[in-house]
Amino acid sequence: MGSLSLSFIHSLSRLSQPPGQPSPASSLSGKGACCSCSSSSARSCRLTRRRSALLVPAAAGVAALLFESRCNFFAALPASAQQEQTADELRQEEDRLVSIFQETSPSVVFIKDLEIAKATRSSGKLMLTEDDDDAKLEGTGSGFIWDKFGHIVTNYHVVAKLATDKSGLQRCKIYLVDATGNSFVQEGKIVGFDPAYDLAVLKVDLDGHKLKPVTLGTSNDLRVGQSCFAIGNPYGYENTLTTGVVSGLGREIPSPDGRAIRGAIQTDAAINSGNSGGPLIDSYGHVVGVNTATFTRKGTGVSSGVNFAIPIDTVVRTVPYLIVYGTPYSNRF
Repeated sequence: MGSLSLSFIHSLSRLSQPPGQPSPASSLSGKGACCSCSSSSARSCRLTRRRSALLVPAAAGVAALLFESRCNFFAALPASAQQEQTADELRQEEDRLVSIFQETSPSVVFIKDLEIAKATRSSGKLMLTEDDDDAKLEGTGSGFIWDKFGHIVTNYHVVAKLATDKSGLQRCKIYLVDATGNSFVQEGKIVGFDPAYDLAVLKVDLDGHKLKPVTLGTSNDLRVGQSCFAIGNPYGYENTLTTGVVSGLGREIPSPDGRAIRGAIQTDAAINSGNSGGPLIDSYGHVVGVNTATFTRKGTGVSSGVNFAIPIDTVVRTVPYLIVYGTPYSNRF
């Protein structure tokens, strides 16, 4: 490699020299060398050229290794940065979901339907204790705090026995959390109900507690594919969060009175027994529906992943009439 470099330099010097003058390269080597250059100097020049010929390839090899290492370093840097960015995004998503649950769950209540024994019919203490030994558990469900006055929204089918009770033995026990995080239990009284939309409103005595109502959203701008979350009490497990997406819009499901509820929201967020009446919320923590029904695999009772919620726009139109008049608008005339 060194001899090729020298030959190339020699050729260049011959091309660049003026006519009639000897080549600088030939003046340094071979016969006819400059008479002013001693034999020892010539040997020194040859040694210098040999060392240069050996050092140049070595230096080139080291430079190549350094260049390759530098390239590998910068090639690895974007991958590491990308992994760190992905981890940050995952942490942000988890933090957002935790924040949604922490903000919304205090507004979700646990409902127990009880049938008291005839001997304790006149006793109101039963509903103020945690002991249900003297009562028969008829069912459980969920609901959410509508306003600061103690109104609770749930499904009609959750409290149907209380709503149609003629014996005076049916009770509704509601587990709540106040605005300061303290848990308490109160008896829920029926205010109004609408079987056509599977909605009912209960009311509890506050006894000095301050409640945190849910934040209402809208359902008319929902899109298939957007995230949604259900909070409820499936199988009695309080404050359970399930996640999913809006799977479909404008569905039609049967109501307790046999009519069709139109415009229902379909979701794959798990809704099981005990979730009924709880809120379906969006990524901002706003309530966009009331969880009401699920298709189960025949003979198993296991959710098929096809679940439905009543759109909040329908709830907003119905609940004020139930609070004021006890019946939906359509039944007032």
